[in-house]
Order: sequence, then C-alpha cells, then structure tokens
Amino acid sequence: MSSFPRTTVGGVSLSRMIIGTNWFLGFSHTSVAKDNFIKENIRQRKAIADILEVFFKAGIDTVMGLIDVEPLAEAIREAEDRTGIKAIVVSTPLFPIDNTVAAQGLDPRKADAILDTQVKFGARFCFPHQSTTDALVDRCTREIRHITPLIKKIRERGMIPGLSTHMPESIVYADETNIDIETYIALYNSMGFLMQVEVDWIASIIRNAHKPVMTIKPLAAGQLRPFQGLNFVWNTIRPQDMVTIGTMTAEEAREVIDISLGILEGKTAQIKLQETRSKSSITSKH
Repeated sequence: MSSFPRTTVGGVSLSRMIIGTNWFLGFSHTSVAKDNFIKENIRQRKAIADILEVFFKAGIDTVMGLIDVEPLAEAIREAEDRTGIKAIVVSTPLFPIDNTVAAQGLDPRKADAILDTQVKFGARFCFPHQSTTDALVDRCTREIRHITPLIKKIRERGMIPGLSTHMPESIVYADETNIDIETYIALYNSMGFLMQVEVDWIASIIRNAHKPVMTIKPLAAGQLRPFQGLNFVWNTIRPQDMVTIGTMTAEEAREVIDISLGILEGKTAQIKLQETRSKSSITSKH
C-alpha cells in the first residue's frame, strides 16, 4: 500500500485524507437507531483503535473530531502505541452560544476552560465547531463577529486555529477580513447533502479559498457509495485540500484508502465488487 499524499497547513505536514470520527462516536446523520448501533458496537477503545491502526499504517495520521468525548483519546493513544505513529489531532469543540453573545462575545472563562481541555487531550489544531462559528456569522456586516479573541486564545496555547463551518459565507468572510486562521472545514459532496447552496457554488468557493480546505461528508453520511463520492471530491478539489472520511470497520478503512490512492495515482483500484443474485447474469464465467 502506498503512503498517502500529504499537504501543509499552518506549517504542519498532515495527510490529505483525514480520519473522521462521527462513525466512531455515534453521529450517523441517519437515525437514532443507527446512532445507537454505533454507540453499542463501535464506540469502544479497541474497535476504534483497530480502525485507526489501518489508517495510521497507510500514512493517514490526521484525526478530526471531539477529542474529549470518550473513548476517542484513549483509542488514539492505543493506535499510536501499536504503530509508533503520532496522530495529528484536529479538535472541533463547541463554545456555548446564548443571548448575550451577540453584544458581548463569548464568555472568556468558559472559552479558557474548553481550550485548556483541548490542550490536555493533545489537540494540534483547534477549530470552533460549526454550531459556534455559524452562529457568529453576520451577513449584514460580512464578518464573523467576536471570533478574533477566540482565535488569539487558541494561538496563545500553541494550537493552530481554523474554522469549522456549514455556511459558505464563513470562508468568504474569513478571507475578506483576513482572520488569523490557517484552514477551514467545509461540507462538500456530489449530493449536496447539508450544503446550503448548489454543489458547483461550493466547488468554486473551495477553489478560490485563500487557505487549504478540509472537506467533510464526502459520502453524504453514507448515502453515496465510496466509488461515486470519492471520485467526485478528489477530482474537484485542489492539491492542497483534504478529504475527511469516517468508517465503522477496518475493512472499510482499507477500501476507502485503496479507492482514494487509485484516484490520486490515476489508476483503477482493484476493489472486490459487492455481489448479489441480481448481478449473476453479468458476472464473468471465468
């Protein structure tokens, strides 16, 4: 298996594929039943470490998510111990929003406590979660209000700041106002899942972003097959941009890695196709 291509964000080398954690922790974007299945069967240290080990051994060492949600940090450490590879953690904490924030900004004491927790759990990058970022977007003034003090606090702790967002305006306004960040997390998939404007508009925003973009939801939370979803995203982002993808098994991890390497190397990955009775008439006899 080839070592996965890399890019540079804020002076740090990281894999162009990023390990997503929703499928580890129970955020399926599908149903309560699917969430519960994940929590009961996948949200365990060993199960997560088994998957991480596959990614790490392929040179995919970047992990995105809620680092302080159990048992993610413990699973990362176990996978690090197994492979000797140090993970690069992109943490996306939530900072509380209430009716005082519009005028006064985020509570600095709460922000300090949350950021100190990210440092404790080994975060290299720290991005306010989209539920924080997007609440601060002001379309009237074309700015992200009160974000600069938070970014400064992230820098002071030695972490690299970025913005997690579901709103295309966040990227546009961050660039227009020269916010001191190094990257953005943005929704991007061929289905337009969760995206607020058409896919071609988001493609244009990513293409013209001033900083590298970490794209998320390439398979629309499991609604797209890996062959379809990954071919679209890898072929329409820039060489400096990244794709975040989560899996529920080690075998799924190997599959998305092989498909992605095939796309990036201009080859067709030899992936075993799923067979069903309805395909028996088109299956080769040899």
